[in-house]
Amino acid sequence: MSVQVRPIELRDADAWRRLFRDYGVFYETTFDEAQLDHVWGLLTTEGSGVDALVAEVGGAVVGIAHYRSHPDTFSTGRDWYLDDLFTDPSARGAGVATALIERLKQLARATGPGTLRWITADDNVTAQRVYDRVAKRTSWVTYEVRG
Repeated sequence: MSVQVRPIELRDADAWRRLFRDYGVFYETTFDEAQLDHVWGLLTTEGSGVDALVAEVGGAVVGIAHYRSHPDTFSTGRDWYLDDLFTDPSARGAGVATALIERLKQLARATGPGTLRWITADDNVTAQRVYDRVAKRTSWVTYEVRG
C-alpha cells in the first residue's frame, strides 16, 4: 500500500471534515459546524499561518496533518509545529503518520536551520510508538492556560 502526501486542496473538504471530526472524537471533543468552518477557512486561506497536508492511499484521503511555521529565535531558520495529526483507523499501520511527518521534515529542512515539534497525550501510546521511531522525545514540560 503506497502512501501519497500532498498539500490539502479544496476538493478534500468532505474527507477532511470526516477525519477532523474523528480526531476530535479521539480526544473526546466535539467540533460544531462553526468550528469546522473556521478551521477549514484557516487551512484554505493563503497566509492564515496554518497549513495542512493530506495522505492518500488508493486515491482516498486517510490522513491529515495541520502545521504552522514561524521564525526561530535560536537560529536563522524557522520553527515548525505540528498541531494535529490523524490517521483513519482503517489505514493505521500503513505508514500514513510516518509519511506525513517525513513530508513535514522535508518542508522544514528546505527552510534551513530550525526544529519541527509536536505534542501528544501522555496516554496515546500507539502514536508514541510511531513518534519514537521518527523523532527524539524531549525533556520539555508543556504548560497551558486556557482563556
